[in-house]
Amino acid sequence: MDVRARLKNYRVSPQKARLLANEIRGKGVEDALAILDLSPRRFSLPLAKLLRSALANAEDHNSRDKAGIDVDNLIVGTITVDQGARMWRIRARAQGRANWIQKKTSHIEVVLTEH
Repeated sequence: MDVRARLKNYRVSPQKARLLANEIRGKGVEDALAILDLSPRRFSLPLAKLLRSALANAEDHNSRDKAGIDVDNLIVGTITVDQGARMWRIRARAQGRANWIQKKTSHIEVVLTEH
C-alpha cells in the first residue's frame, strides 16, 4: 500500500530540489530523515517536513484500516520533483533598461511504500 504527501509551489528551483530527492530515493524513512537532517542545503528542511507528513499519513491510514501498514518497514518508493509556475520579476539595469528574472517553483510528491 502506498502513502503520499505533496508539496506544491515551493520556492526552490526543480534542479536544486532534485539533487536532494536523488539522495533519499529508495532509502528507508529513518535513513532518509538522517540524511536530510545532516544536509547543508536549504531545501533539506522542507523536504524532511514533507517526509514526516507522509509518515504521519501512513500512521493515520494505519489507524483507520484493519489491514494496516507496518510503519517501521516504509521506504521512500518514489519522489518526484516537477516544475511549478514561474514568477516573473523585473530587475533594473543601466541606462533605464530592465531585465526579466524568473523565480522558479517546484511541485514535490513523496510516495512511501512497504519494504
